[in-house]
Amino acid sequence: MTERLPLFPLGTVLFPGHVLPLHLFEDRYRRLIADLLERPEPRGFGVVGIELGHEVGEGAAHRLAGVGCVAELRETTRHPDGRYDIVTVGTRRFRLKELDRSRPYLQGEVEYLPEEPGADPWPHARRVRRLFRQYRRRLGGVGAGPPGGGEPPDDPVALSYMIAASVVLDGHDKQRLLECEDAALRLEAECDLLARENRILDTLPTVPAGQFLDGSFHPN
Repeated sequence: MTERLPLFPLGTVLFPGHVLPLHLFEDRYRRLIADLLERPEPRGFGVVGIELGHEVGEGAAHRLAGVGCVAELRETTRHPDGRYDIVTVGTRRFRLKELDRSRPYLQGEVEYLPEEPGADPWPHARRVRRLFRQYRRRLGGVGAGPPGGGEPPDDPVALSYMIAASVVLDGHDKQRLLECEDAALRLEAECDLLARENRILDTLPTVPAGQFLDGSFHPN
């Protein structure tokens, strides 16, 4: 069963359970939020990654990723000039089946994806916790500070998304994690990625500031 969902193409991958603040200034996205505010709660739109193209500009053309995440609207501030500051939280993953360009903003026919733990996720969960502790210590050692706060959750699905959102990775790796069929496969992939990142941190004197070091709104 599919559903029609407003879409927001971004160069950022959103994961379930994680916060995405946005600053909206383009007319088409002001219209998207205005339309959402006329609907009953919960109100959400689909964040879908841009594989080719750019985010902003009325004529922006994109090649979109096949899997995205619903961003549920939690806070909305409208400025006198019509801009919006919003805070959203990722909820459900979806597969993009078809695009609809009949509105000023994109819409899509989407199919929601299940969230399964997978076959025996616990060995991968234990290893990913150990590797993530090493990762945070290494970041602290090069002056970057630990990503996120608090202890990783026990639930393997939530853990897999917390790790995916917290580790500094390029967009391709982030998208690959979002598209994993279940938590066990995602955790297994994260073990490999964390082992790689730990090796890099062992050899580099500094690391680039990641998304967890930047508390500003995303400029869209």
